[in-house]
Amino acid sequence: MHQNEKNPIRGRGASDNPANRFEGKYIDYELDEETGEKPAQDTKLIPDDTKEILSKNDSPDIPFTYGLNPYRGCEHGCIYCYARPTHEFLGFSAGLDFESRIMVKYDAAEKLRSKFASTKWKPEPIALSGVTDPFQPIERKLEITRSCLEVFAEARNPVGIITKNYLVTRDIDLLKELAKYDAVHITLSITTLDRDLARVMEPRTSQPNRRLKAIEELSKRGISVGVNVAPIIPGLTDHECPQILEQARDAGATQASYTIVRLPHGVKDLFKEWLEQHFPDRKEKVLNRIRDIRDGKLNESEFGERFHGKGEFASQIRKMFNINVEKLGLNKKELRLSTKYFQRPQEGQLKLF
Repeated sequence: MHQNEKNPIRGRGASDNPANRFEGKYIDYELDEETGEKPAQDTKLIPDDTKEILSKNDSPDIPFTYGLNPYRGCEHGCIYCYARPTHEFLGFSAGLDFESRIMVKYDAAEKLRSKFASTKWKPEPIALSGVTDPFQPIERKLEITRSCLEVFAEARNPVGIITKNYLVTRDIDLLKELAKYDAVHITLSITTLDRDLARVMEPRTSQPNRRLKAIEELSKRGISVGVNVAPIIPGLTDHECPQILEQARDAGATQASYTIVRLPHGVKDLFKEWLEQHFPDRKEKVLNRIRDIRDGKLNESEFGERFHGKGEFASQIRKMFNINVEKLGLNKKELRLSTKYFQRPQEGQLKLF
């Protein structure tokens, strides 16, 4: 692994704060006077007073209508994260700001309980979270995701969780309760099995072996669990797909999916800079492979194409994935979460009279 003279910031995925595309502002951090380098940025938590706790999705290629995001921004710092540009809507940068300026919905559980208590709510599966990771490091201290899961368990409303963090196993007690009613499915995203690569590409996520351990612990307790080989980065991680699927299956995963890396807006430049810092010898190969599956571009936002790409190389990845899924016996049963046992929680003391 190589590094050029522009040093990355230890513990962070991005090493820069590109200009916000809406405001045209470049928000830089001061250099350390002694080293001349940018210091690691402390995480700052900012209260998020968003009125609606559930975000509604109408994208035809996303299999859920509602998502719950306890946090906006993500400490995991994955350099490829497609959600980075969402921070620009808040006046921040998609770079360092995204992973160090975290918007926190402190009252998420309270608002969720009110939503379920309302007769207007018709029970259906909710994605937790669909944008940023609900089990990112700060959750260990704040326990906002856990408080939301307590509400899900009380109401028996189905929830699908996707995470890269072993911390999900902390809440096995609540997940087991939901599993009794076929109301939960957990997906662990695994991008690579290479510890060194994971350390610089997804610096604050759980290491790959810990994610596999999470699959094992969840499966042993009867909790539905799967793996998302995501994102596959052509020319860098695509060769690992069969091994990731096999190790996830051996750990207890029954479901599998994949996506190919997406580089919307400012993520393109952040990713190119990251490649130059860590893999200058592979940079052009990786970028050219991405262009090959994105119709000559580094990102394709078209529904039906954006997750899996198109063209010959995308077809090769799809065939490789499907062959291994079939060989390993994954995706044998259709995944369906049940709303049959939903029970509306009572909101406030007045409901007792």
